[in-house]
Amino acid sequence: MMKEITENYPSIAQAEAQVRACFSDSSRVPEIFHNCIADTLKQTIRVMEDGSMYVITGDIPAMWLRDSACQLHLFTKFAKDEPELQRIIEGVIRRQVECVLLDPYANAFLADTSKTSSGSSPWITDHTRMKPGLWERKYEIDSLCYPIRLSYEYYRQTGRTDCFTDRWKMAAKLIIETFRTEQHHETLSEYRFIRDNTVYYDTLSREGKGALVNDGIGLIFSGFRPSDDACTYGYLIPSNMFASVCLGYLSEIFANVYHDFELSGEAAAFSEEIRCAVEKYGVLPGRNEKIYAYEVDGFGQYLLMDDANVPSLLSMPYYGYCRADDKGYLSTKKVLLSEENPYYYRGSALQGIGSPHTSAGFVWDISLAVQGLVSTDPEEKRQMIMTMAENDAGTGLMHESIDADDPQSYTRPWFSWANCMFCELVWDYCRRDQRPETVK
Repeated sequence: MMKEITENYPSIAQAEAQVRACFSDSSRVPEIFHNCIADTLKQTIRVMEDGSMYVITGDIPAMWLRDSACQLHLFTKFAKDEPELQRIIEGVIRRQVECVLLDPYANAFLADTSKTSSGSSPWITDHTRMKPGLWERKYEIDSLCYPIRLSYEYYRQTGRTDCFTDRWKMAAKLIIETFRTEQHHETLSEYRFIRDNTVYYDTLSREGKGALVNDGIGLIFSGFRPSDDACTYGYLIPSNMFASVCLGYLSEIFANVYHDFELSGEAAAFSEEIRCAVEKYGVLPGRNEKIYAYEVDGFGQYLLMDDANVPSLLSMPYYGYCRADDKGYLSTKKVLLSEENPYYYRGSALQGIGSPHTSAGFVWDISLAVQGLVSTDPEEKRQMIMTMAENDAGTGLMHESIDADDPQSYTRPWFSWANCMFCELVWDYCRRDQRPETVK
């Protein structure tokens, strides 16, 4: 596999050499870094007949808009002089565009969009508008944000604009339209989702309409979180933050690539509108310091927690909502990394943020990677890297979640999103000028 990486992706081979130089020979970090990158490139990406790229998330044979974008995010940093990486990333973007145009309310898609979902998706019996090509139809704000982010980062890193086709612009306009509709979920949205014979967090209440929200206050409704779990309150604050950031990206792309200054202005104004709503409704009342809520309903109810999946509150600087030294962020982060967050777990082996999506006491590799990525302290970054590497249960890959008391107990042995987040953190650490020469 190393030979293939060296021959086909010289920039990645160079990065691997830098990682080996950054970490000592006794460390398993370079080995895991290589395994995770090689697995993503060789095992998760499938070339389709139309030249687009279908990306599975690992041990589930479906393409999530979120996961596929996160799996390719690191590779945008190596793509400038790599024609093969350009072909892959542009192929993934092309596929994502068609997925959005097929159904902006779906989160995961099949490889063959010409088939009916019957026999291909386990969720064909969900009470929603399932159609050919859909694996699952859980409406999540972040699913529509991630294709924008991947396209923008690819454009920013390489200067290439080939992915910005007429179809891309159509998908972007549909995303804006969908977000505008879901600002008025109670009165304008036709989206419904009911799953029979399941747990409460896998379906929506009120005959599939979801949690009641105060309509028209500027926030966007989301049926589900990035974990694919149902929202307790319909306004998911980190996803609204992410939407505000990505609408800013759209504004830049509309202006600089399409020269459509009307759409650019619309996207910029929409971005600011959401940010203002987040700052007005997304902050906890009655606190001495500014603390962001995870979810609110716009009537005054709120949820204090964080989830491992990105976008999260912990990852705010990572996806660009604020700086890592922002006072409101720092006060929020302090709460998130404490027992005040019901999904922050301390065990005998490790500690970090988990998720209601998995069992209590299980910490997620993604959250550990995020904690390192948002840190301004090289030693904390190093600590997160070593914690992840030392708790891989000897597999040489990352997992979804790990028992904080027993790292041999974990969920999802093949989870490419977590693999790529580990690599992103390692690369971020090795690229920092203030890092030590070696890691012991």
